[in-house]
Amino acid sequence: MSQVAIVGAYNTRFGARVRRDAEGVLEDLAPLHELLVEAGRGAIADAGLEASEIDGVWIGSCSPGLLANQEHLGPLATEIDAGGLLHKRTTRTEAACASSSVALYDAVYAVEAGRCRHALVIGVEKMNLAGTAAVTRALACSSYWPEEGGAGMTFPGVFAVLARAYQAEYALDDELFARMRATVAALSYRNGARNPIAHFGPDAAPARRGLICAEAILALPPQSNPIVAAPLRLHDCSPITDGAAALVVASASAARGREKVVELAGIGHAAARMPLSRRDRLYALDGARAAALQAYAEAGVTERDLEFAEVHDCFTNAQLLCVEALGLSAPGRAGFDYLDGRFTPEDRTPVNLSGGLKAKGHPVGATGASMHVHAYRQLVGEPLGVPHPGRPEVGAVLNVGGSGATNCVSILRRVR
Repeated sequence: MSQVAIVGAYNTRFGARVRRDAEGVLEDLAPLHELLVEAGRGAIADAGLEASEIDGVWIGSCSPGLLANQEHLGPLATEIDAGGLLHKRTTRTEAACASSSVALYDAVYAVEAGRCRHALVIGVEKMNLAGTAAVTRALACSSYWPEEGGAGMTFPGVFAVLARAYQAEYALDDELFARMRATVAALSYRNGARNPIAHFGPDAAPARRGLICAEAILALPPQSNPIVAAPLRLHDCSPITDGAAALVVASASAARGREKVVELAGIGHAAARMPLSRRDRLYALDGARAAALQAYAEAGVTERDLEFAEVHDCFTNAQLLCVEALGLSAPGRAGFDYLDGRFTPEDRTPVNLSGGLKAKGHPVGATGASMHVHAYRQLVGEPLGVPHPGRPEVGAVLNVGGSGATNCVSILRRVR
């Protein structure tokens, strides 16, 4: 067993946790601090611990100031249990969409260093309080502002640049590339429809409208699936989501003898150049590939050992890039693999049994923690989404921040 293991996890319901009346007035149904507290309490309870046994709290959040008017999140963790967590160390991390994966890694390092025996990791984001323009600007701040966000490029625009580069590099015509992306979206919707906490869950619009096959998505009229940033359309994009997720990590000695233990067998954490204009290749996530190789080496595995993966699919083309970065598909072949029926729940290596960001939802600061929660729950036999058809022992999480400037890959291995 490695030095650090996950011993508890919790995920709030994801969705647009707000209500508007006839005049458009907004009511916040799940404020940021309540989401944070719910997730933290849930993870501690799942671990069977008292809050007083937590030695430190790390909170990942991307842009709570711009999105929910609340910076300085760390001390809010004391509201989980004022008696048990008062005067404990608390830290907030920011790494765009990978904010809570970086929080997890910082907590792991603290446990490995002997500073903590148990650490609590929370990812949280409240996005639906802000209007569309405010959300667009907040997310654009995670791009390279001088050339991208500040020049009017949105995040769909950023990933559209990657999509066009990929399409050109591998000579994919428009119809074929659209079918590949629709196949990814349909798989996400099918899986999400079986995840009770997903933004696009069992009773959500994609399931009600039958958007569970590529043909149904491709048949939508333009007004139902408009172009957001060519070639990406509405159903290529993940939703604007509120939610939180949390994990408890423990030292090997603290985890010994427990019933639900999943070791963090390998970690890869790699940065790429942030400006798109300064990258050698826009048709691949080279930083994510570097992180995957780091994680594989540390865990002593290869992509052939993976029994499932949770990958970052803020847009459908990101899912193609991520499965290639993990080595599950050869460069330029991911779309063809999806068309051939790979990565479904019946496949040797299912991808995004949770529904992924595309269907589970993408509350940016909570995303990394949520991906790890879902992987942990699969490994301990308590899946939140589609159950793995076997009893998996090894899974991977690939979470990227921004346009792939921050890249986090975790190899999780079930101990018992």
